[in-house]
Amino acid sequence: MSTDDDSSGGHCSTADSDGEVAEEIAIISFGRKMETAEEIKAELADRYETIDIIEYHGEVFDDHWGEYDCFIGLMASGIAMRKTAHLLDDKWDDPAVCVVDEALTWAIPLTGGHHGANQVAQDLATMGAIPAMTTASEAAGKQGVEARAKAMDAHVVNGRSTIQTNLAVLDDDLGPVARLDGPQAVLVGDDVTVLKRNGDEGIVIGTGSVSGASAESFIAAWETALDETDYGFEDVDFVATATRKEDEEGLLEAAEELDLGVVAFDKKTLLDHEGPTPSKSKELIGWPGVSEASAIAGGRKQELLLEKIGYENEVTVALGQ
Repeated sequence: MSTDDDSSGGHCSTADSDGEVAEEIAIISFGRKMETAEEIKAELADRYETIDIIEYHGEVFDDHWGEYDCFIGLMASGIAMRKTAHLLDDKWDDPAVCVVDEALTWAIPLTGGHHGANQVAQDLATMGAIPAMTTASEAAGKQGVEARAKAMDAHVVNGRSTIQTNLAVLDDDLGPVARLDGPQAVLVGDDVTVLKRNGDEGIVIGTGSVSGASAESFIAAWETALDETDYGFEDVDFVATATRKEDEEGLLEAAEELDLGVVAFDKKTLLDHEGPTPSKSKELIGWPGVSEASAIAGGRKQELLLEKIGYENEVTVALGQ
């Protein structure tokens, strides 16, 4: 995603506000499919706080509606639709529903695609299922507002605004996320989505690279930087870089492997948050050093925790907080 900062020129952990991340899962399965249900639970167990298996009966969804963030229906989509339709009330409050067939061929988000079902479908893809996601932004191969919130370990405060902002995403008209630092009051319209960070702790990996750097080089560089501190990957909110580097395949692969979001800052934002280490790119193309500037721009305090270090003349890393 791309972002800037209006105040100077940028797997979230809550499921109740933006719904993007599901943590408590129920697999609803017919008795004859319990073996497959157990396989799904074993495969996904380390990705969720809770995965329960519940045997199907006619009122199973009624009995457990509201207890879980997402239901995995190990059943035909028609059954799940008929048994949940009367329970649906509000997309921001309803649990997500994703169905999968016994052969694990298709994983189909039925409701709550941006509220956990797409996430579960993508996780089921690791078992061979094809995620059939029909939410507009995913179908168009674009990053919706909820996905941007997830990348920044943030949540959507005013959910209904995403109707307008996600339409803007589809039209390539949304622009970067603006950062506004306080204390101050802000008045927004119905077509402005407000994102708020999920916590007060965490650090940001700022990174740059030569073109074509491998995922292995990025991961090794980030590990080297973290080893200089008391932090680990579990403390990282997201990886920050420049918009001119946001399509680096190695960077994206490394972030995906570590389940980290990637936030890309534009040139103006990076110039406004330039780090202390001189960079040749400033003289050559007018961009400041990417790793330090993006680490500062992304950090809550906008401070450097670790100044730029290089790895194998391929990747640079700085840490921000």
